[in-house]
Amino acid sequence: MDADDPLSAYSKRRRPPMDIFRRHRLVRGGAGHLRPDEPRVLEEWDDFVYQVVGTAPNLAAAQEWVNELHIDDDSATLG
Repeated sequence: MDADDPLSAYSKRRRPPMDIFRRHRLVRGGAGHLRPDEPRVLEEWDDFVYQVVGTAPNLAAAQEWVNELHIDDDSATLG
């Protein structure tokens, strides 16, 4: 925590678990690596909880969506 920033403890709590701002999960749950062709639910961190923001047709599309945040959005990169 930063002693000069009175809100540093609050800011730390608002960070997503393990600093993962976007994630994907199988629609029906289970081991996604075994079923790469099944649809995925796309979730994004909103400073409190993960919110569903869409779907992807397969694992490759979901991974592309997760990775585009790091390329396009500087606010999500750690500094």
